[in-house]
Amino acid sequence: MAIKNIIFDLGGVIYDICYQNIPEAFQRYGVKNFEILYSKAAQTDVFNLYEEGLVSTEQFREYLHSLSPIPLSDQQIDIAWNSIMIDIPENRIKLLESIKNRYQLFLFSNTNQLNYEYYTQYVKEKFGYDIFNTLFVKAYFSHILQLRKPKPEAFQAIIDEQRLNPSETLFLDDSLQHIEGAKKCGLQTYHVQDGEEIGDILQSLNL
Repeated sequence: MAIKNIIFDLGGVIYDICYQNIPEAFQRYGVKNFEILYSKAAQTDVFNLYEEGLVSTEQFREYLHSLSPIPLSDQQIDIAWNSIMIDIPENRIKLLESIKNRYQLFLFSNTNQLNYEYYTQYVKEKFGYDIFNTLFVKAYFSHILQLRKPKPEAFQAIIDEQRLNPSETLFLDDSLQHIEGAKKCGLQTYHVQDGEEIGDILQSLNL
C-alpha cells in the first residue's frame, strides 16, 4: 500500500545529537558512571518521567544537583543537559520543505522541557521560522503528549488523533526499541542507522 504519511523522529534523524556529550559534561562535574543512568538504549525512571512531563524542570534539576559532589548552578546543569543538541543541517530542512505537499508529515520526539526550550529557539534563529509548526501537520513531543516511545499507546494516540491508516504511515527512528513499539500499532517502519540521511532513505524507498 502506498505511503501517504511519514512520522519522523527528531534526534538522530533530523537533528544531529550526541548522547555521550551529557555523561562527559557531568563527569567533569564529578558525577561518575552517568552513562549507566542515561543512554540512547535505556535510562532510569527520573529521565523517563521528565520526558513524559510528570516531573517538573525544577524537580529534574534537583535530581541532577543531588548526583554531583560539588555545588552546581542551574545554568551549569542546563548547559550540560543541552549539550546533547548539535545542529540541524540545512539540507534536511530543504528536503522536508520539498516533500511536505506530497505527504502528511508528522514529528514524534521523546524530549523534555529543557531541551525543547533550547532547540525550538535555536532553529528559529537558524532558519528564521518555526519549522515544527510549518513543516509538519503536527509535531508531537513526549513531555507535552505525556506519553513516550516505545509505548504502543503513544503511537496509537497519534494514529487516533490524526485518523491515520497505519499501513499507509511510515515511521522513521534511530532507536530499535521505538521501531518495535511502532510495529505493534501496525505502522510501517524504517530503523535509521548512524550516518544515514533521510533523503537517501526516502529515495531508497521510492518516496
